[in-house]
Amino acid sequence: MDTPARKLVIACGALAREIAALRRANGWTTLDVTCLPPELHNRPERIAGAVREQIRAHRDDYADIFVAYGDCGTGGALDAVLREEGVERIAGAHCYEFFATPAVFAALSDAEPGTFYLTDFLLRHFERLVIRGLGIDRHPDLLPVYFGNYRRLVYLAQAPKLESTAEAQAIAARLGLEYQFQSTGYGGLAQSLTAFADRPQTVQWRA
Repeated sequence: MDTPARKLVIACGALAREIAALRRANGWTTLDVTCLPPELHNRPERIAGAVREQIRAHRDDYADIFVAYGDCGTGGALDAVLREEGVERIAGAHCYEFFATPAVFAALSDAEPGTFYLTDFLLRHFERLVIRGLGIDRHPDLLPVYFGNYRRLVYLAQAPKLESTAEAQAIAARLGLEYQFQSTGYGGLAQSLTAFADRPQTVQWRA
């Protein structure tokens, strides 16, 4: 039985805009994308199960599936699911690492372990995901509890707008952190998706 020609990327919702931009730029017309809610990062123990559900829901409709998630705090649970399902994911512990590339991220972490990282997505949704998501809007006294061990904020910029730097600097000042800008582009996300989009459709699903 012939497999379908289309491929699927199951992605974290925090990567939706970047993946859409890469898809347009590269003309990946046979590449479909489905995204899980970025709020899952607040409950990482649910990520592996949610990804498994998506794989099984879409397996019969696609020739190949790829997962655009790092480990993202699952403690290896996501990789265990992907081994069972015969599906690969992007390399890296989290989006900070694969955007910056492992070498650059390691250098940043070594220079200041107490670093809070922003991406374009987190910058756009900082109030919703961080301030409201962690309850800091209702309990401002939680801010030093969550951020007291940080010393620096690094803005890892993929495709920043003109006002993005000023917004990131304002967040750093609000948190009482030193500020650093690091341009990353799409980093390892672009490399991984290109390799997936271009590879031959030879995947054999497990029974």
